[in-house]
Amino acid sequence: MIKEHIKTPVSYSCDVLVCGGGFAGISAALSAARHGKKVILVEKEYLLGGLGTAGLITIYLPLCDGFGKQVSFGIAEELFRLSISLGAEADYPENWLDSNDVTKRTEKDKRFQVRYNPHIFSILAEKLLLGNGVEILYGTYAVSVNKKKDKINAVIVENKTGRQAIKVDSVVDATGDCDLALFSGAPTQVFKQGNVLAAWYYSLGSDGYNLNTLGVADIPENEKNDETKVPLLAKRRFSGLDGKEISEMVQLSHKSTLSDIIKKRVDDSSYYPTTIPSIPQIRMTRRIVGEYTLDNCENHKFFEDSIGMVSDWRKRGPIYEVPFSTLYSKSVKNLIVAGRCTSVTDSMWDIMRVIPCCAVTGQAAGTAAALTNDFSRLDVNHLQSVLKQDCVKIHIDELEN
Repeated sequence: MIKEHIKTPVSYSCDVLVCGGGFAGISAALSAARHGKKVILVEKEYLLGGLGTAGLITIYLPLCDGFGKQVSFGIAEELFRLSISLGAEADYPENWLDSNDVTKRTEKDKRFQVRYNPHIFSILAEKLLLGNGVEILYGTYAVSVNKKKDKINAVIVENKTGRQAIKVDSVVDATGDCDLALFSGAPTQVFKQGNVLAAWYYSLGSDGYNLNTLGVADIPENEKNDETKVPLLAKRRFSGLDGKEISEMVQLSHKSTLSDIIKKRVDDSSYYPTTIPSIPQIRMTRRIVGEYTLDNCENHKFFEDSIGMVSDWRKRGPIYEVPFSTLYSKSVKNLIVAGRCTSVTDSMWDIMRVIPCCAVTGQAAGTAAALTNDFSRLDVNHLQSVLKQDCVKIHIDELEN
């Protein structure tokens, strides 16, 4: 054991600090900045988008319920349109974007989803945030917090400069791993089932430019059926919370990728990988235990404190109102979470971890952080009013029939 006595310089200060630059963090930073706050976003990689860019999980899953109703609005739709503003890679939903005929959005037709280019999106998202006054610190890890009573007053970060502190008024944890909640002593829960191995990569060959989706999206045990695909490693799962384990996971992913490339080059000598993920393709790790925990059986349920709605990407029909109380714990007054860190059951986690849900919760978290530094005392009616002004629909009864 090495004992250290560290004096950390305070190098920055802001109204709202957003930790994590995935779709949740992008949405949170954007919404807070648009409401006049000084915002700093810290991101450990060197591009925005998280799994949706560096991880090559480039499917913008549905904004609709599968039966013709759009359920996610606001920044969730704005980022959708931004992602394909220079053209879609695949699965362009012309029945949603090029037609007003609602009869073409039913069960037999395409859902409101698309495949986009990760590199284009990351640059466009950066441009969008900078244009709204957000300061971005790349290559920066949040490693600790400093608290005064029940609030965080500074977040400790490390990057090429060294160890520094950022003074904060409120904090949005969009790390995907609920790191800030853990550091600050808020209650957290880990994903019990663990993550399967994935090895998605892009390639170019005689059949064109393609996304190869090796490994399957994780599915909770109670959601599995006879059609569920066998994972790359049937008996190995990964928590995503241990450095050595993550390193092993990445190496196994690389091994699977190389094996697939060699196999395909037997029949196509022009086949080459063009991009492999630069981060591990881990989907669920740790979440906050909030004031309310949302379950997947609560579809079409009214929540008085809803901050927006999401659908189930895996099947048509379910619509979920997302309670504000799933975004925070009273134990740390000025900390709010977004994205896959929200308070949900394991069976709901697989629904809430995807891009539209991250954007919906990110916008709500960023807006709330612009309004207060004590989320337990925030007037939710006021938050809902502000979100509605920003084109978010809050309750199911607001949707068009």
